[in-house]
Amino acid sequence: MPRPFPLEGLGQQAVTQSEGVGEESGRHLEMLESVLALGGLVLLRDSVEWEGRSLLKALIKKSALCGEQIHILGCEVSEEEFREGFDSSINSQLVYHDLFRDPLNWSNTGEALPGGALEVLRAMCRRTGSGPVTIALDSLSWLLLHFPCTTLCQTLHALSHQDSCHDDSSPVEHTRVLGLLHEELHGSGPVEALSTLAQTEVILSGTGGQALAHILYRRPQQHPTRKTQWFSILPDFSLDLQGESPLKSQPHSDPHTPRMDPTTHLTFNLHLSKKEKEAKDSLTLPFQFSSEKQQALLCHGLGQATGHIFYEPDAYDDLDQEDPDDDLDI
Repeated sequence: MPRPFPLEGLGQQAVTQSEGVGEESGRHLEMLESVLALGGLVLLRDSVEWEGRSLLKALIKKSALCGEQIHILGCEVSEEEFREGFDSSINSQLVYHDLFRDPLNWSNTGEALPGGALEVLRAMCRRTGSGPVTIALDSLSWLLLHFPCTTLCQTLHALSHQDSCHDDSSPVEHTRVLGLLHEELHGSGPVEALSTLAQTEVILSGTGGQALAHILYRRPQQHPTRKTQWFSILPDFSLDLQGESPLKSQPHSDPHTPRMDPTTHLTFNLHLSKKEKEAKDSLTLPFQFSSEKQQALLCHGLGQATGHIFYEPDAYDDLDQEDPDDDLDI
């Protein structure tokens, strides 16, 4: 079985693909490899500005080409619509769990699990097969609208950390979870909770026909690293990466827009006028040793007294040293 891409650094491109798959350039695969390299939960955050399902399908295709088992929990679109665009070799590797057609099992066909979507996820946690597995959730927003955030986070944590051993002591290879989140449908609390669980986080935006991905990597015992990548998704769900952002999307300043001066409405002056500078320069401070002080000291001889003390007693001063307690009237 082809192995997944064991990347020691995100810049490497050591990938073993299945037979019959054409070679693609390392530059075009670099973004998909880096997003999938860390495993765990990969959080795709899209918005009204740019949808993320196409990137989710591109990541699914990349995992399938590496020979991984692919499980898809479909909640928002039909199975036919989701499989559209994949060739037969990719579709044959997808195990689709359809919750879109009958999410509450009202038809009672016996195909759906009684616990619904969460029971499907828990069943994936109890799987007994070996080998790398990729689980795609389309979408986390649907699950958040039907289940408590804490329950979903606990299930995702258990699902993306299957690195223990089974009863037969055979090690379980890594499990990767791809979660699509429509962040504009939720408050900051659920979004931040899912963000802390993710090993890789992709925030999507775009303009025209090109998408912009802000990627955050959280490696164990390392500082998070960030990357920004412009790309476009082709009809076969491969990526066309752009080296730099297009000129039309680069922010630029309008030369005709007047700039605000932050010092215009201050209640004090930041600078001195010409007269104030002259007055400041001519002022002699008391601690400065001026030439006048030097001449005054040189005029006196070494043996002459340089000062006198004059004392005028106050009316209430007691100058009688014989009886210091006389004023106590004892």
